[in-house]
Amino acid sequence: MIRFLEWPWAVAFAVLLPVAGVIALIIGRRSRIRRLALLGTRTMLARLAPLGTRRGPWHNVRIVTSLALLGAAVSGPRWGQESSVVSRSGADVVLALDASLSMTATDERPSRLAKMKQVVRQLRALSPDDRFAMLAFAGKSYILTPLTTDDGALALYLDNLDPTVVGEAGTSMSSALRQATALLSLGKGNGNKAIVLMSDGEAFEPLSDVAAAAKRAKDAGIEVVTVGFGTPQGSTIPIVENGATTVKRDENGQVVVTQYHPEFLRTAADSAGGVFVPAEATNKAEAVRSAIQRLKTEAHAVQTGRDLTPRFQWFVAPALLLLLLDALLGLRSRRRLASAAIIAAGTLAACSPNSMTELLAYNRGTTLLSHDSLAAAVPVLDSVEARHGPMAFNATFNAGWAYLVTGRKLHGDTAAQPLDSALAHYRRALTLTPDDRDAKWNYELALRVHKASGGGGGGGGGGGGGGAQAPQPKPAGGGALGSQQADAVLNNAAREEQDVQGRKQQKNVPQPPPHGKDW
Repeated sequence: MIRFLEWPWAVAFAVLLPVAGVIALIIGRRSRIRRLALLGTRTMLARLAPLGTRRGPWHNVRIVTSLALLGAAVSGPRWGQESSVVSRSGADVVLALDASLSMTATDERPSRLAKMKQVVRQLRALSPDDRFAMLAFAGKSYILTPLTTDDGALALYLDNLDPTVVGEAGTSMSSALRQATALLSLGKGNGNKAIVLMSDGEAFEPLSDVAAAAKRAKDAGIEVVTVGFGTPQGSTIPIVENGATTVKRDENGQVVVTQYHPEFLRTAADSAGGVFVPAEATNKAEAVRSAIQRLKTEAHAVQTGRDLTPRFQWFVAPALLLLLLDALLGLRSRRRLASAAIIAAGTLAACSPNSMTELLAYNRGTTLLSHDSLAAAVPVLDSVEARHGPMAFNATFNAGWAYLVTGRKLHGDTAAQPLDSALAHYRRALTLTPDDRDAKWNYELALRVHKASGGGGGGGGGGGGGGAQAPQPKPAGGGALGSQQADAVLNNAAREEQDVQGRKQQKNVPQPPPHGKDW
């Protein structure tokens, strides 16, 4: 019980105020009878006293009940969950993490991969106001999570990061830089975005490709920080098969020794005018944080946590209405009655600040959508969804529509991330309102566009969509699906919830790289 009350000791007011009210009403009634007795007999007073002023016993009931409700409101009742959204200043950072087989080498203890995860956790702890996205790369890159401040989601993906999350073996730093640049380019503004690429630098691609991808990030106003792991002497790569540990061998049967190659990492940083943190650095997380702090920060909405929602207005509103009703019953003028009704409506609105704030935020986000400010509208609509109020479905639907429109305008790897985000938003919308035909239609459309463009997860995708029809925003009516087809889409929503990661990971079925080197 105490958990649901902000001030448990104030519960006494719910009893004391009604008792005090009853005592005051009794004393007042007796005092009034004594005063009236001085004026004349009861028969004479009955003729003189206006009938409209006789309120009867229900007057006392209304007064005592309103006092009990006000007393309960004083204790600060709370129930339900709400997300507190505040405005913070920080940078948007994409963590491009090398998940190739060479990162399991043990020349850094316990391994290069484990050491990299440790640096990421330290960096996240040093940067509470920054938003992070995470992508893993080997032969190709795959988005694990879009920009977020959700520590739980970031920790979940980081803990499960290993070579099985990528669908093509090898190492391609240029693809990671290109996709990270595309992810950050979805938002507006310059000077508050950074790519932090962590790798052992053993890339099997032309150095010019890495330089060109880094230069593209620089042209987009994105800071590039590269961080090295491993040693020049290198190490063998442990392979676990059927419970036995062996070492990695190449196609000729020779034992593979993977080495740290700083030239790729240094070239990427130099081409982008960024910062290179060598493997020998003692405090990599602090060095990366210092580089990010040079960025111009920008305020954005951040979900800081969940708490029990204050519900005092549920007690204050009926108490005020009872008092207003008691006052109205003594009035004979209809004009005064109408005025009092308006005051009551205003009182109810004032007692629901969360609903008003939610409605204003939703209208602002929808207005931004109507002006094609898609990137600015999505955080506002997501903040409305986080409140879990009556506008949550519409906000989720419109945020998904913004991502879907963005994905259809892009091509290649750049389209995959917004289409993945569109699918995720429509799945959440269908969870809130399973029978909404517009949400089913747009979900199916986003799925078709993603598959038609070859989107095998975050690394693929294109925005063309062939002959697919245009997405349908709210409140316009969408194209009609057949009932069986719409139900099939909804029934597949739970399975599709894992598609993004499932298609990215392709576990235990690694695709061979074109160059033949799969570490």
